[in-house]
Amino acid sequence: MWKFLFASLLLAGPVLAQENASAYEALRVIGTQLNRQLVNRVVSVNGFEGDPQPRTWKVLVEDKNAANGVREIVVEDNRVVSQRATNRSVVGSTKGSTIDTAKLNLDSTGAYSVAAHTAETSHVTFSLTSYTLRTDDRGNPVWIVTLADRSNRPVGTIHIRASDGRVNRVEGMYQGRNMEQAEVNRDEADNPPPVENDELQNDDENSDENLVLKDVKRMFRRTTRDARRMFQRVRRSFVDFFNR
Repeated sequence: MWKFLFASLLLAGPVLAQENASAYEALRVIGTQLNRQLVNRVVSVNGFEGDPQPRTWKVLVEDKNAANGVREIVVEDNRVVSQRATNRSVVGSTKGSTIDTAKLNLDSTGAYSVAAHTAETSHVTFSLTSYTLRTDDRGNPVWIVTLADRSNRPVGTIHIRASDGRVNRVEGMYQGRNMEQAEVNRDEADNPPPVENDELQNDDENSDENLVLKDVKRMFRRTTRDARRMFQRVRRSFVDFFNR
C-alpha cells in the first residue's frame, strides 16, 4: 500500500507543482502589494527564458521622481522582490508612452500559444521563451515573443498585437529562412498584398529570390489567419482579470 501511495505522489508531483506566474498575474501582484495606480503607469513588461512562463517578471513603470523617469519593479514567485530607479529605455516605444491596460486582451500565456503554434506549423523547435510587452509607435500594446533553443540562441520572433491578437511581424520562424532573410522581408510581411496580386506579381520570373519571397508571404498569411482564430480561444481581458 505504501508503495502505491509513493508512486501516486510521484505521478501527481508535476501536476501539483506551481507553474510560474503569467504577466497578468505579475501586474496584479504589483497592484495589490504596492499600489493599484502603478498598473496604469506601466511602460513595459519583460520576462526571459521562460519554460514556458518565466520565473521573474521585470516591469518598468513611469516614475516622475526617478532620474530617468522610470522605475523597475521585479516580481518573482508571486511577490515583489525588488524595485529601483533604472536608466533602462524601452526600444520601439514612444518616450513617455504607457500601456493602456483597457486595451490588453492577451496575457503572456495566450501570446505563447500563438507563438508556439506558429513554430510548430513552421517546423521550428525551441526550448525557451522570452517576452516583452510594450507599445508600438501608434500606442498599441504589442507582445514580442522570442523563441530560443536550449543554448538560448534565438530561433524566431513574433510580434502580436495584445488588443486583438493580430500578428504584425514574424522573424526567422519559417522553415529554411534564417533571421537575416526574415528581416529583409519584414516590411512586406507587415503589409502583405492581396492574394490575387501576390499570385500575379512577377509571374514571368523564376529566380530563387522571388520564390522565397512568395513562400514567406504565403506562410505569413497562414500565420495571421491562425492567430486570429486562436485569439478567440485565448482572449483574456486584463481589466476583467484584475477586478475579478
